[in-house]
Amino acid sequence: MNYEPIVTPPIFSGFLVNAFFTTRTLGCNIDAVSKAFNIPPKNIYLPIQKHTDKVLILDYSLEPKIADAVITNRKDILIGVQTADCVPILLYDKKTHVVGAVHAGWRGTAEGILKKTIEVMVERFYSIPSDIMVATGPAIRWCCYGVGYEVIEAVTRVTGNGDYIIKRGEKYCIDLPTANTYQAISSGVLLDNIWMSGECTFCLPEKYYSYRYAKGATGRQCGFIGIV
Repeated sequence: MNYEPIVTPPIFSGFLVNAFFTTRTLGCNIDAVSKAFNIPPKNIYLPIQKHTDKVLILDYSLEPKIADAVITNRKDILIGVQTADCVPILLYDKKTHVVGAVHAGWRGTAEGILKKTIEVMVERFYSIPSDIMVATGPAIRWCCYGVGYEVIEAVTRVTGNGDYIIKRGEKYCIDLPTANTYQAISSGVLLDNIWMSGECTFCLPEKYYSYRYAKGATGRQCGFIGIV
């Protein structure tokens, strides 16, 4: 089956941003993204991801740096993150016109990387959380993401308890997109300003790359956002 190359979150409709999640049809093909959006490849920025809680503010230098979240108010670039089960999250402040891209695996979620990204938007760009729009892209969901109790403990320390944890017999499953939604709301983002993809990367291996489904090495899809 042939899938469309991108998924566009409807929550950003009507705003002056390009925001989309790629499928494996496009993957992280920078040249193709460049041609589609008329942006030079050198102005498409992906950080060096290491499952950290590092939030990078992108201003003048586009040198690749270690970070798992990027924020900018520049109009001439696309920022993004790469995923293959982890949660790609895109943010846009509709008042200050700041955008962000976050890579949240279980470690990043346990470190509160989305909360920290929102905090940096507030501290450095004077964002008001209720003005921030959030889109959570395709990721592995609870139906396919069994984890040890140590993961549950780590995530709940930052997120609190909630319906993102499902117990199946003696095993636990976790839904990281929902956990990050909890974190966004606790940071002051309005529920009406949050869009969550209902797609599971593990359930849709022909549409999305899934590290768990592939049992190891696989490709990546991306989430991108930029100010028009």
